[in-house]
Amino acid sequence: MRLGVLDVGSNTVHLVVVDAQYGGPPTPMSNWKTPMRLVEYLSKKGNINSKGIDKLTRGVGLASEMAEQFRCEELLPFATSAIRSANNSEKVLDAVEDATGVRLRILTGEEEARLTFLAVRRWYGWSAGRICDLDIGGGSLEMSVGTTESPDVALSLDLGAGRLTREWFDSDPPSRKSVKNLREFIEDQLDANIKEFQEAGPIDVAVGTSKTFRMLARLTGAAPSSAGPRVKRTLTQPGLRQLIAFISRMTAADRAELEGVSQERSHQVVAGALVAEAAMRKLGLESLDICPWALREGMIFHHTDVAFEDFS
Repeated sequence: MRLGVLDVGSNTVHLVVVDAQYGGPPTPMSNWKTPMRLVEYLSKKGNINSKGIDKLTRGVGLASEMAEQFRCEELLPFATSAIRSANNSEKVLDAVEDATGVRLRILTGEEEARLTFLAVRRWYGWSAGRICDLDIGGGSLEMSVGTTESPDVALSLDLGAGRLTREWFDSDPPSRKSVKNLREFIEDQLDANIKEFQEAGPIDVAVGTSKTFRMLARLTGAAPSSAGPRVKRTLTQPGLRQLIAFISRMTAADRAELEGVSQERSHQVVAGALVAEAAMRKLGLESLDICPWALREGMIFHHTDVAFEDFS
């Protein structure tokens, strides 16, 4: 079964084409994305403006055309935090559907956390025991922990790297005061929401998913993406603290010159690092492993488990 997974996030419109099979991993066939940064198109009233809707429509339209060219049997289109939190989300969905024929499904934050956890569990297997996964997107932070394929606790907080950068930093590089204020805000939000995680029991494997965690791991010495997905990559608290002290003094343009930092995300890596460090510290995670599978793979597994259930 050839599937197109269309992920409309805060930072990109991302199409992944895979061949899915029963009892095996998805085989990647194509990977295409275009920058979006939808949080920059939010009005003061919390609406995505007309320029943002037009940009999103063009991105979804191109992705849909590519899915047809690759002869995808099904397209799984979904949207996450940026559209989910917009006050005019239904208007945005209608406009995109009218122009492209694609109706995006808005995932709740908890659905994001649960689907990502499913992908992480499939990657590490049952022998991993209790897994804790952290995922930092552009608009939200997803957290999940559990011992089965469905997490015991799944949580989503509005602590995305792009969102926090837009709301808390008004200079480049950010001032020490704004970094301090953001750090305090992140800690307050975590303290108010993670009691269930702290009481979930000992964690056997701590995992980070998302582009933000991959960038942070690369900046602290992990292998580059060219080394392949099966190379172990680790992010540590000490390494992260040293990194924050370094990159918080740099401009976005200078950060973009660092190996592993993409141009479109260089402006938000400081906020992402602050979220990662605070979450790891609050949960007592001295280090975590970077998992190459995340939300898109979770969507694939969820879909194919149902599609192939009669073949078991």
